[in-house]
Amino acid sequence: MFGRSKTTNEELTEQATQPARDGAKNRPTPKRRDQEAARKQPLVVTDRKAARNADRAKRREQMAKQRQAMLTGDESALPARDKGPVKRFIRDYIDARWGIAEFMLPVMLIVLALSFVRQPWAMLIVFVLVYGLIAAAVVDTFLAWRRIKKKLVAKYGDDAVQRGDGFYAAMRSFQMRRTRMPRPVVKRGEYPG
Repeated sequence: MFGRSKTTNEELTEQATQPARDGAKNRPTPKRRDQEAARKQPLVVTDRKAARNADRAKRREQMAKQRQAMLTGDESALPARDKGPVKRFIRDYIDARWGIAEFMLPVMLIVLALSFVRQPWAMLIVFVLVYGLIAAAVVDTFLAWRRIKKKLVAKYGDDAVQRGDGFYAAMRSFQMRRTRMPRPVVKRGEYPG
């Protein structure tokens, strides 16, 4: 406080007499007021345009990380609705099985083509295909969810199954395998343990 500042020669002499130690900090502790001043930021930024651009760039980078995680299955960058071991188990189980619901879109394209034919037999086929397929898909998905729920309780305990997990499984099973996000990481028949 009352002393004089050290010159460059004195600092070099001091460094030579006290060599740097491994594992030590080897520098003086910064003053608290200097650290606090360096951390201070205004509540309202003065350059709003630069702040908006920085925020947009940060959001864009975060979305790119999430998109890449959806393609690769990286658990750390997935959105909150897809994170966790329970969601991974549900995804892997749905991806490993053949389900009726995943074939609804291709069948609906056939039904759409048949609906343009104005014959009674075509309309009967359309009616039976649409409602029969929907009923079969709903029953198949419900039974799959019951099996998944039983395995989740056995593996993770009673409190593992949360509200909305059944809807998550159903929505994934109604998508075609190629269009599912996060992408399937298991092959058909590779059920989770």
